[in-house]
Amino acid sequence: MLSKPSICIISPALAAANNGNWQTAKRWQHMLSSDYHVEIMLQWDGKPYDVMLALHARRSADSMAQWSAKFPDKLIVLALTGTDLYRDIAVDPLAQQSLKLAHRLVVLQDMGPQSLPAEFQSKCQVIFQSTPRRQSVQKTTQKLRALMVGHLRSEKSPETYFAAARALAHRSDIVLDHIGAPLDADLGNQARQLAAEVPTYRYLGEQTHAQTRARIARAHVLVHPSRMEGGAHVVMEAVMSGTPVLASRIDGNVGMLGADYAGYFDCGDAQQLADALVECREGQNLPPSKLAQLTRQCSFREKLFEPLLEQAALLQIVSKTP
Repeated sequence: MLSKPSICIISPALAAANNGNWQTAKRWQHMLSSDYHVEIMLQWDGKPYDVMLALHARRSADSMAQWSAKFPDKLIVLALTGTDLYRDIAVDPLAQQSLKLAHRLVVLQDMGPQSLPAEFQSKCQVIFQSTPRRQSVQKTTQKLRALMVGHLRSEKSPETYFAAARALAHRSDIVLDHIGAPLDADLGNQARQLAAEVPTYRYLGEQTHAQTRARIARAHVLVHPSRMEGGAHVVMEAVMSGTPVLASRIDGNVGMLGADYAGYFDCGDAQQLADALVECREGQNLPPSKLAQLTRQCSFREKLFEPLLEQAALLQIVSKTP
């Protein structure tokens, strides 16, 4: 009996990081394991796998270069993150080198290809991330519970959420929860100080993936204020949990939720976010409401995030010859 062909997934994060990159790598390993033997690693270990699937152009650049030098005819598929698309490929030589070495490029939302230099767009494919649907849970009508999920670092713009919480401190019926590890110590200190001063803001720190999914399902709305995103895992998880999203109007969010989505606020505009939360609360029990509109619009996007679609697209792209 012939052994399966093999794939190495180069991931900038392993399980301990508990972030979107790790969730993507782990899910792709599972989806590809029906047809391939799949290993996840931070750096290529030098073994002769059949395919390299790299996440993050800059941080996987060394592995891709070494692989290409040793196995120039073996397939490299590169999945691009938000920092790749919206920062690194414009200025970083390693990220630019990775675009050239990759035989296939993957982006995680519809706006991604537009950020690539024209010469690379023909080898780019959109593959939406996925998660199983979760049954919606009963939610209280006594208050609006907002939730931000994102490790505390500049790219996620937690300061926007902080400022919205302060602007809504007088509203005991709007609660803002926040999940994420304090990767930036100063932002972590700000979160803890805010929680001490504003009772309606709760900093919950880092949570397991299962705990986070449960809180997403219980929230009335997920808030995603990022400055840059390649295609946020948490946005897709909210949609598939029946929880609508308020998101910054950036390409990475628009590419997931659609250009006509009614839940955007200008990136960094805490007052717009606060106003949107008030609008969601004020109409919460008076349909047709803003919250109901956003929930309905998110339900239209669910079909994009089905696991079988993602698995089929992955199996197809790694089977192509260079």
